Amino acid sequence: MGTDRWIRRMGVPGSGNVRLVCFPHAGGAVTFFTGLARALAPDIEVLGVQYPGRQDRHREQPVDEIPRMAAAVGEELEALLSDGRPCAFLGHSMGALVAFETGLLLRGGQASKDLTRLFASGRATPPAGPLPGDLVTGDELLTELHRMGGIGEDVLNDPEMLSMIMPVVQADYQALAAYRMAPGASLDCPVTVLTGETDPVVSPQEAARWQEVTSAPTQVHVFPGGHFYLQDQVRQVAAVVRESLLPG
Repeated sequence: MGTDRWIRRMGVPGSGNVRLVCFPHAGGAVTFFTGLARALAPDIEVLGVQYPGRQDRHREQPVDEIPRMAAAVGEELEALLSDGRPCAFLGHSMGALVAFETGLLLRGGQASKDLTRLFASGRATPPAGPLPGDLVTGDELLTELHRMGGIGEDVLNDPEMLSMIMPVVQADYQALAAYRMAPGASLDCPVTVLTGETDPVVSPQEAARWQEVTSAPTQVHVFPGGHFYLQDQVRQVAAVVRESLLPG
């Protein structure tokens, strides 16, 4: 795979002593993290994972398996992180699972030594497997996305827009429905759990169970808002990321 096929730089290349790699939600793209990237600059360099089938990769076939996504991202990150600069992952919703699986693949390699933390946002712990909302299909997908706040009335009423996004959404939900964590899988880096207090997908109590998949400490931060709390809590989330990754 070509360099930077999956990874997008969202700030000045090489800026900041720490990198944060952001993994979007089902149906999402790297632009979801634009505000966070700006809030963290210039101290933390933000990279975004661009899944196939969206934005500048819209002509590509979506990937419907989380392990395949993780393998492709991990391949690029091994080379990208070889300079020894510390790196953290932040994944939102489905992205938290892709980030987790990518972290597992990097274990034992050079990059894993510099993976300092996983920020798991808006998702139950991997051993929970598919959530009820992950199993919806067809027209019910639109209802589920609207319920979570991931799609507005303007998109729902735009057949052309729906025809563009639905293949991606369907593939992502197939990936979620099929996902099963390998028994006993665990990271050795700290995990910071981020979640909205009124998230209809996962409760703060369920999100806190990420402590089951790491041998290092786990912290939980609950923000006002629902599943897409990050859109309204950019500065607050950036403050948590800074405090966790930057010394002093």
